[in-house]
Amino acid sequence: MRLLTRIAPPLLALAVAACSSIDVNTNYDPTATQKLEGYRTYAWLPQPTGKDDRVYNPIVGARVEQTVDRYLQARGYQKVESTANPDFLIGWHGAIHNALKAETVDAYYGYPWGGPFTDPFFAGGAVTMPETALREYEEGSLILDIVDPQSKQLVWRGTAQAELDENASAEKQQRRLDEAVKDVLERFPPKAK
Repeated sequence: MRLLTRIAPPLLALAVAACSSIDVNTNYDPTATQKLEGYRTYAWLPQPTGKDDRVYNPIVGARVEQTVDRYLQARGYQKVESTANPDFLIGWHGAIHNALKAETVDAYYGYPWGGPFTDPFFAGGAVTMPETALREYEEGSLILDIVDPQSKQLVWRGTAQAELDENASAEKQQRRLDEAVKDVLERFPPKAK
């Protein structure tokens, strides 16, 4: 039983990490809400550049743009050339950084192993205490920006953050990107308050 009390916390931590969610936030210019609702056509801002080749490379850029295009076009937006006077411009940025997470796990889900409540002949069964472990992981961020083409001002920003799985297949990575883009763009345009 000693081995079980040692390996249960890390195994539970791995199980929790496997089903991690995507954190989404948005921010926008409240004076532009009515204008945002009228947008129908868009064009892409130039491909961003950065130092991290895991984020800023032609493959990732194409995947992000294709995913966003697919989602926007399914919602009735039309992609046009930047010279065709689009209603809005869209751009993206990304980042990968290290993060720490404290995870507290009770080896027996809050119940003592043995003891007077489960063993009528209790003679000092093992009582376990919760264990807290720090786990380091990589977190990825995707930022989608909506820019007014006339003023060149940012009018809406959506961000998605999630734990990265370095061993994920290309299909799983695409599913996570699809989920992140959908979760962010579901909040565009913002509803007037």
